[in-house]
Formats: sequence, structure tokens, C-alpha cells
Amino acid sequence: MKKIGLIAGVGRLPVEFARAARGMGVHVIGIGVLPEVDPELAQVAHSYEYVNIAKLDRIFKLLKREKVTEITLLGKINKELVYAHKELPDLRVLKIFSRLKNFSDDTLTLALVDELAAEGISVLDQTELLRPLMPQPGVLSKRSPTEAELADMRFGLAMAKRIGGLDIGQTVVVKNRAIMAVEAIEGTDACIRRGGQLGRGGVTVAKSAKPQQDMRFDVPGVGPDTIDSMIQAGAIALVIEAGRTLVVDREKMLEKADQQAIAIVAMPGDEVTEHD
Repeated sequence: MKKIGLIAGVGRLPVEFARAARGMGVHVIGIGVLPEVDPELAQVAHSYEYVNIAKLDRIFKLLKREKVTEITLLGKINKELVYAHKELPDLRVLKIFSRLKNFSDDTLTLALVDELAAEGISVLDQTELLRPLMPQPGVLSKRSPTEAELADMRFGLAMAKRIGGLDIGQTVVVKNRAIMAVEAIEGTDACIRRGGQLGRGGVTVAKSAKPQQDMRFDVPGVGPDTIDSMIQAGAIALVIEAGRTLVVDREKMLEKADQQAIAIVAMPGDEVTEHD
């Protein structure tokens, strides 16, 4: 039986991956690296253990013990969550930090990928078993967007691609083709709420992959929690990059959106510009 290690952060994606993997006869070794990891993962994975992300040497020893040679990284492991727990990093983490030119998300994750490769462990494409969760172009919600909302969607998606190219974030909140908020360390949900407050409702949320997106990690995703944040923000529309954004718990997400008449569109990222 094929064996895959799953280094899991926060959210439903690790659970969805583990469930899909089991259905294909893949043995999943789950490692939760933050206390907020979905507890259902422990039931879905063939084995599960919690090891904080700051204790990298313990994670590597666990992978070696289980004879894992392939892993995937799924779920939120953003800096805000890591810093909140104030775990002291082990010597292995400190040595990695000493070699870094900066502490951007991509730099940190690529350093982890390199460290894994040095131990003979390869990192798989995050979407290998999750491509059905990535919608193709079209309107996903019951309500179609207005022309004004479509204009904000095109503008917002173009801006999201721009900030992604700078490795800042993957989400922007816009209104009347003006940026209300840009995602940074606080994460998507906090960005949405801040944008809604600054825009005083009626805002559009745009989420895209980075132009240079490495599909092994940090693939953008939305789900019911995204809609909850949009409702709090008074947002009226959501655009995601078609074929490159994961939709988790799609049925539940669309149900929540339709109840609030939120328009949701999957749009090709290579067809939008800030001047659309």
C-alpha cells in the first residue's frame, strides 16, 4: 500500500485529502503541527500525531520511523498562528532560520521543502488528489453578479495576482474598483472583515493563486468560513481563480452564500487585468 505523510495545518483541506487518499487505497500518516488542526483528521488518517511546527526534528524523526518518502503540506500554517503559540524552536529550525534571506511565506516553506529533500522526502503537489475541488470558469452561486460586481471581480482578481507576485498574500477586498484591504500576515478572514469595515459593506472579495504558484504548498482555498467572514463584512460577491483555487465543503459554502444572495464566480486568472 502506498504511504503518504500529511503535514497538516488548520482547516478542512487536510481532512478532505485524507478521506480522498483512503478512498484510493493510500495509507495516510497524519501529523498535526498546530493545536487548531481539525480533530476529525485523527479519525480519517491511518495514524495521527500532534507535533508543533517549531519542533521540526521530532517531525522528521516521526516521518523516518514511519518510512515516509512522500508528503503533502495542507492547511493554514500562517505566521500569525505560529507566533500565537510562542513555542520555542528547536535547533533544526534555528539552523534553517540562520540561512534565510527573509521570512516571507514562500522563503520559509521552500526552506522546509529543501530540508525534507535532503532527508530523501519529496513534497507532492497539494492538488494531486483534490483537483475535483477546483472549479472551472463559471457562476457557482444561484445569483449571478451584476455588471458592476463583475467589474469589481475582474479588478480584484487582477490585484490579487499582483500582490501574490510580491508574496504578500492571495486575497484583496475591493469596492468600486478601489482596494479596501490587502491580505498580509493576518490571513484571509481577518482581511475580509477589515475590508468590509473600511468599505462599509457592499465589497467584493477576490482570491487567486500567485503568478509563480508552487502547487506543492499554499494553494489558495475558500470554504464556509470564508462566507461567514464575508457575511460579517457585508460583502456581496466573491471571485476565485478558476482551476487554481480549492473549494472546501462546496455544498455548505454555496448554501450559506445563497441564503445571503452572495454571488460567487470562478474566473480565469490569465484573462483579467487591472484595467478591465
